[in-house]
Order: sequence, then C-alpha cells, then structure tokens
Amino acid sequence: MAESESIVSDPPKPDETPKEETPSTTTTTDSLTFNIWPPTNRTRDAVVRRLVETLTTDTVLSKRYGSVATEEAEKSARLIEQEAFDAAQSEHASRFGSGSGSGSGSSSVEDGIEILQVYSKEVSRRMLEFVKSRAEKAVPTPAPVEAASENVTLTQHIILI
Repeated sequence: MAESESIVSDPPKPDETPKEETPSTTTTTDSLTFNIWPPTNRTRDAVVRRLVETLTTDTVLSKRYGSVATEEAEKSARLIEQEAFDAAQSEHASRFGSGSGSGSGSSSVEDGIEILQVYSKEVSRRMLEFVKSRAEKAVPTPAPVEAASENVTLTQHIILI
C-alpha cells in the first residue's frame, strides 16, 4: 500500500512530459491525411501474400478443397486480388463518383471503409470460387452412378416386399 501511495503522490516534474499524455498521432495527424481507399501497393501485396499462404498451407480451405501448388497459387492470388480490386474500384466510382474519397472529412473515411469492405468480400468470394472450381475439375463427380445404384437397390427392396 505504501508503494501505491508513493506513485500517486509523485507528480511528474515540470521538465518531464510523460509520453502517454502526448501521443504522437495528435501532432502528426494534423499534417497527414488518411486515405482508406484505394489501398497502397504494399497493402495489396500483403493481401496477395496472405492469399498464397491460405491456398498453399494447411488451412480449412485446403483440407476441404485441396491445397494449391505455390506457383499456381501465386498466379491465382494476383488475379484474384486484381479482379477484387477492380470490382471494388468500380463500386467506388458508381457510388461516389471519381472525385470522392480523396478529400478529408468523416464521410470520405466512411466511404473508404465501405469500399474496403467490398474489396475484402470480393477477395474472399473469388478465392472461394477458385478453390471450389479447382476441386470440381480435379475430382469427377461420381454422384449419378451412386444414385443409380441406390435406386436399383430401392427398387429391388420394394419388389421384394
């Protein structure tokens, strides 16, 4: 208890300004502008790297649909990201026009967040379509043969009754 009292009773010296009280974002935010949309090339490259990782490593998708070779995953991830970006860019232009999104203000940040969500959903949707279509091509569906044999068995069972 004596320790907590000494911490509370020791105010900072006038020459010392605690870093917690003056966050760096306060001083730098005034001179910087945030653009949520479009993402930087660095961000887009990170999305591609994450897609490649998801497609090539042991994930829920690879367990269900099979993993992808690294070379194919890299090409496909670039294509998926580019198509998702183009779709989101098109959505941005149709919703807000070509001049919106680069200005300051809360609405432009909110608009950017909305379009970033569109981009994210497009990436996810296209990745899922890719792994599903790839799995369908790799494994022929034996469902009609199984269905036919089940019908014969059912028919035989009904005749026997």
